[in-house]
Order: sequence, then C-alpha cells, then structure tokens
Amino acid sequence: MTRWNVVATIREGDFIRGRRFLGRFGPVAETGFYNVLVLLAQDPRMFLDEFEEARHEDPEGAASVVRAIPLTVTFTFQSAEEFEERAKEAATSFLTALANRSFHVRMRRRGFRRKISGMAEEQSLDGMLKQALADAGTPGVVDFTDPDAILALETVGTEAGMAVWTREEIVRYPLLRVD
Repeated sequence: MTRWNVVATIREGDFIRGRRFLGRFGPVAETGFYNVLVLLAQDPRMFLDEFEEARHEDPEGAASVVRAIPLTVTFTFQSAEEFEERAKEAATSFLTALANRSFHVRMRRRGFRRKISGMAEEQSLDGMLKQALADAGTPGVVDFTDPDAILALETVGTEAGMAVWTREEIVRYPLLRVD
C-alpha cells in the first residue's frame, strides 16, 4: 500500500467521483476495503481547510466524501502484539496535547478482524494515557460525553495512524466524524 496520512470513506455509488475529488489533494490509493481510500496529503492538518475551499468549486465531488480524517502519526504492524506496542508508543506522543484535558480514544479498524478488538484497544489506550498523564502531573479525564479532545486511531490493513482533534476542530470540520 502507498504511504498515507488521510483515510477517507466514499459515499455509496460515488467511488470514482470521490477518488477524483480527493486526487486534488495528493496521491490517492485504493485500500481493498469497501469505499475506503487513503491519501497522502502534503500537510494533513491543512487538508481540512483545503477540502472546505474545494467544496465551493466542486460541491458534488465534495459530497461524495462522507468522512475524511487526517492523521499526524502513522506506523505499520504485522501482528496484534506489534500493533499494541506501536499504538502505545504513538499515543504517548500526544501527551502534551491531552495534558489537563478530558479525552477519549476512538478507533476505526479495517482488517485484523478477530485479532484486534477496537473496543479493547480504545480502553487500553485510554487507561495508559490517563496513567501517563497522572504520572506527569498533568492529569487527564476519560470522558465520552463532551471531551475536550479525541485521539483518533485508524487502521487500514497493517498500517495505522493517529491524531488528536479538539472539540472546536470537530465542530469546525464535520468531515472528521471521529466519534
């Protein structure tokens, strides 16, 4: 698979249009998962603003993309054990962003069915982050109702990515759909 830092879900029946629309932001690749594409955006954080600008030029193309989530840290894995190790390592890079805040982890898994449980991984990372934040003297609180931030974790086969999105960003960019 191609390197990527954005995972996008395309509306039913609009795969070609969605792929063409996303192509303006960087190289796009099929994933082997139904209506899921990956993209390598030059700047994953700027992708959402660029998407919003392009929506005015091509509203139908933009409407073909149901969900797109840029990721700022990516990694590969070959087993469930390696995934857990690398996910914990990647998640610790977000401790500063989660310090003294309410948060939770939300995982969308594609592949590794029956080998990786999204819910179990979310709970494990929530607990690990909460403990690491407390140990650093910047306690965080796991909150599913109205968190300050959400750590999004996406897997596509043997590749994964993460990013932290604040409450304000989630409201500003409905395309994220992290929860």
